[in-house]
Amino acid sequence: MEKHAVTAHVPWRPGSAVIVAIGLLLTSGAAYRMAAARLTRPVDSAPIPPGTLARLPMEMGEWIGRETPFDERIVKATDTDECLNRVYARRLQNENVGFFIGYGVRLRDLAPHRPEVCYPGVGWTLDERVEAEISAVDGTTLPCQIHHFRRGGLVREHITVLNYYIVDGQYCADVSLLRSKAWKANTDQHYAAQVQITCGDPTNRPEALESVRAFAAVSAPVIRALLVEALNESVAASHADPEEEQD
Repeated sequence: MEKHAVTAHVPWRPGSAVIVAIGLLLTSGAAYRMAAARLTRPVDSAPIPPGTLARLPMEMGEWIGRETPFDERIVKATDTDECLNRVYARRLQNENVGFFIGYGVRLRDLAPHRPEVCYPGVGWTLDERVEAEISAVDGTTLPCQIHHFRRGGLVREHITVLNYYIVDGQYCADVSLLRSKAWKANTDQHYAAQVQITCGDPTNRPEALESVRAFAAVSAPVIRALLVEALNESVAASHADPEEEQD
């Protein structure tokens, strides 16, 4: 089920699985300042162990991945505690998707990095934004937003970007859940992760849309399960008996 939210249409190269732009979200007003103050308050939960995202399998369903790491400058620009960038190819088919996941314990740092903010900041024009619900392979429903961007003059590029968040184990299509938790002063904010799946030229738009949806359906349950497992490991380690650790 898809709900059209905007209206508007991108080439994508497998070597640049996803574009992470340095976007500044300029907002004013007292309401924003109050929300920002809550977003910056200390987080009581433990972060996931380093290297957790690298544990995501290279094979998920009929998709096979390869690493496409960012340089250090791009990693810093993502404002994440840990991130991962890969390209996944569909077995026996000429389909590739870019896959990016960023994890953070500070909700404020993830909120500004939205496709509709970052992509236009590096020259892309938003053609269409669609709210969608995808049936994941485990039977759960994955709410997400799908963006179609274009850029260029005589030779145009096009890209389709599927974006969603996982906040304390709950799927969310946009930053609304991040913001709602920020307003609830007594709510522990354990973690948040942002996932982007991209596909573009030379794949046409309908095929790109099918590819990002298909990979999201397979990968979302795997990602969520890994984050829950890693957080449990981290919490268990933080509660371990110091004397036992010394032994």
